[in-house]
Amino acid sequence: MDTTSLFRLDGRVALVTGGSRGIGRMIAAGFLAQGATVYISSRKADACIAAAKELGGKCVALPQDVSTVAGCKALAAQLAEHENKLDVLVNNAGAAWGEPFEDFPEKGWDKVMDLNVKSPFFLTQALHTALKAAARADRPAKVINISSIDGIRLNPWETYSYQASKAALIQLTKRMAARLAGDGIHVTSIAPGAFASEMNRAARDHGDEVARRIPAGRIGIAEDMAGAAIYLAARAGDYVVGTTITVDGGLVNAALGTSIDA
Repeated sequence: MDTTSLFRLDGRVALVTGGSRGIGRMIAAGFLAQGATVYISSRKADACIAAAKELGGKCVALPQDVSTVAGCKALAAQLAEHENKLDVLVNNAGAAWGEPFEDFPEKGWDKVMDLNVKSPFFLTQALHTALKAAARADRPAKVINISSIDGIRLNPWETYSYQASKAALIQLTKRMAARLAGDGIHVTSIAPGAFASEMNRAARDHGDEVARRIPAGRIGIAEDMAGAAIYLAARAGDYVVGTTITVDGGLVNAALGTSIDA
């Protein structure tokens, strides 16, 4: 048994949506550190290009809005200009919407469901051929969906479409895994808890207060997220299929009657 390379990604090609900031950037940086070539995509071209430059020479920016099926197909076409296979796809791009029940608008459903549920499905569909080209009998290709602990348990905020979308993504992960395993593509999900980001401003702006309600006693840091993603992407996670890993300091499974936005 050789465990020396279990977490290496040398020679692998990865694509991370929403990779210019937050959790996506944490994952992209982790993959790069383990030897992968990483393409990052985000809607804002300037931010995407700047992030790729900051992350280093093996990181390439592919700006694109993947909230539509056309955008997903366009991103797949952009990648095909550079690579003929894709080892790891991280569906991380997402949106949230909070508004009181009485006023919650239709656009607050459409925007969130399109990006958080439709996009992972249709982008994976658009990249199916590239993922199959990378898959080998001894090394499956990987799709990692970034869900949320808010798809597993309630938070105290009125984010109706966000919580529904993340629960849907967790179930979609299972269904996609069942279909794609036969193609040598293993689909999994990570459900983050409190990580400082633009989407989780509570953790970003009030980290010490948030940490008091987390069993581990702190909010998540970049290495926590990168570590989970590297595990699933690398040889170490080859036998993990269809499951969702919570990376939340124990908030879902070890908290005593606490609740916090994540």
